[in-house]
Amino acid sequence: MTPDPILRFLGRVDYQPAWRAMQDFTAGRDADAADEIWLLEHPPVFTLGMAGKREHVLADIGIPVLAIDRGGQVTYHGPGQVVGYLLVDLRRRGYGVRELVHRIEQAVIDVLAEHGLPGERLAGAPGVYLASGGDGGLAKIAALGLRVRHGCTYHGLALNVDLDLAPYRAINPCGYAGMAVTRLKDFVPEVRREAVEAALARRLLERVYGEKPEGVTG
Repeated sequence: MTPDPILRFLGRVDYQPAWRAMQDFTAGRDADAADEIWLLEHPPVFTLGMAGKREHVLADIGIPVLAIDRGGQVTYHGPGQVVGYLLVDLRRRGYGVRELVHRIEQAVIDVLAEHGLPGERLAGAPGVYLASGGDGGLAKIAALGLRVRHGCTYHGLALNVDLDLAPYRAINPCGYAGMAVTRLKDFVPEVRREAVEAALARRLLERVYGEKPEGVTG
């Protein structure tokens, strides 16, 4: 019998210990281990994915830069962001990493819809985006990057709720020069991070462990 996934709300955790804990969990789990979803936030840090290029860090503003083992380029984590780490055994789920990415994005889109906002995907750039103005441009509100080892995932997503966006000016977010970045507070001024975290946890459980979302292929 497949065990139910476990939700853990960890509060504010330094990046490196959380990363090492994900690695240790994944290396040590067996076929009977329950999946876990960790919800947390980090002190300010830039993380650079395995294919990440240092030139996408444009300026030293006193925030540490860590080279890590997820996919993708450079992104920022800081207080006011909801980070979700998904420790999922894909072999038990019966779908692959592309579908997991779609399901995670859909969970974020569902959370935004609860606030009356139409989250969008952007082909070739995993994450979730919102229209940023009358010009039809999109701004990134959630970044996504995973690592898969022996059929099990770690890392996950980061949803901008009420964090300071200024550090993004020191990088090319996700490797895209000039990419606009936004946060939920700019659309819903009264938003509370804790409420968004709880909603995201609920939606991740629904989407990762529920029926195949509409529009998934492959």
